[in-house]
Amino acid sequence: MSLTTILLLLLLGLLAGLLSGSVGVGGGVIMVPLAIWFLGYNQHDAQGLSLAVLAVPVTFLAAYNYHKAGEGLDWRYALVIAAAFVIGGYFGSKIAVKIDQQTLKKIFGVVLIIVAIKMIFFSQAKPAE
Repeated sequence: MSLTTILLLLLLGLLAGLLSGSVGVGGGVIMVPLAIWFLGYNQHDAQGLSLAVLAVPVTFLAAYNYHKAGEGLDWRYALVIAAAFVIGGYFGSKIAVKIDQQTLKKIFGVVLIIVAIKMIFFSQAKPAE
């Protein structure tokens, strides 16, 4: 592994971590496009890399900061979602590896556009309990 590659990987990790900690994005939203653009990965490889990075609890300390700040982080909710995420991730990856690169890239892009439009124009605060 060359020094340039190591520096690029560190930059990718730092950027994904900064954006994850500050605005709650990182894996698919940041790491997948950057791996494609800067590392020359194809869509499948980029998604696999993103999932491999998130396989360890890389964002635990960031989540803990939100908890400490009293931001209403409910760890029980997070654990239930994480357990379901493991199962969904397994089956989702089984589907994704069977889809050709171009189609998968288009699906990925459309999902990002839909999420962006929803967040910009239709966001609602969590209802009070």
